[in-house]
Amino acid sequence: MALNLDVDLLKTFIAIADTGNFSRAAEEVHKTQSAVSMQMKRLEEIVTKPLFVREGRLNRLTADGENLLEYARRIARISDDAIASFTQPECCGSVKLGTPDDYAEHFLPDVLSRFARTHPMVQVGVECLNSSELNERVGSGHLDLAIATHEQSFKSGEVFSHHPLLWVTSARHNTHEQAIVPVAAANENCVWRRMSLETLEKAGKDYRIAYSSSSSLAVSAAVLAGLAIAALPEIVMKPGMRILSEDEGFPSPGEFQIGLLHKPGELSPAATALLHQIRESLNTIGEPAMAAE
Repeated sequence: MALNLDVDLLKTFIAIADTGNFSRAAEEVHKTQSAVSMQMKRLEEIVTKPLFVREGRLNRLTADGENLLEYARRIARISDDAIASFTQPECCGSVKLGTPDDYAEHFLPDVLSRFARTHPMVQVGVECLNSSELNERVGSGHLDLAIATHEQSFKSGEVFSHHPLLWVTSARHNTHEQAIVPVAAANENCVWRRMSLETLEKAGKDYRIAYSSSSSLAVSAAVLAGLAIAALPEIVMKPGMRILSEDEGFPSPGEFQIGLLHKPGELSPAATALLHQIRESLNTIGEPAMAAE
């Protein structure tokens, strides 16, 4: 008889990966820790593969565990979408969402497609601006929500993931070997620009700003053409780029945070629904977590 993957088992498995350990996952899924351990034992019996490997006090996802995690997220999403389409009340109205174009390309396809399935009567307007401008527009109420690079100065926001900036160049050019390195960067109020230029100065690199644009597409185009290097996160890298290593003289400028901003006061039902959808999507961005019992 064919075995089935129970959605409840998969959701517990996802909770372990997302929260970092069995005890916190138990709280997340409202079960006892022993029940969570029994569920994972049952899941391993179904897939006939070990999902965790013991490392001291930690349980790390095995390669099979990481592979299953991808399927588990998809199955859980489809299940939640199906249930929501029948159980959620009809919601209408409009929502104003902001995001830098870097993130629009990476995050919005999943967020908007899932939201459209569960809330087909809600109109979503999207503005692409830099994170500082988004923070101002959210704070003034001109935008309901924004996915943005989070800064300490922001008065509100929920941080969802940390990502390293990496120096990238064209895989077909040696632009980084020029005596005065040409750099493509965002406009002056961008966090990435500030972090990257500070790193070059600390490393004693001679550089010049060859291209400056608020559009990540323009920055990427300059890199791919071999006209400049740039500091970008791996999630927005394009085919044809390669990462420059510290051995080549380009240490990472450090990590930045991606967060979700929402306007002050009570959100409309439509904005609240999109907020929950974005939270669920952004919570899956991070790396597979280390799980401890």
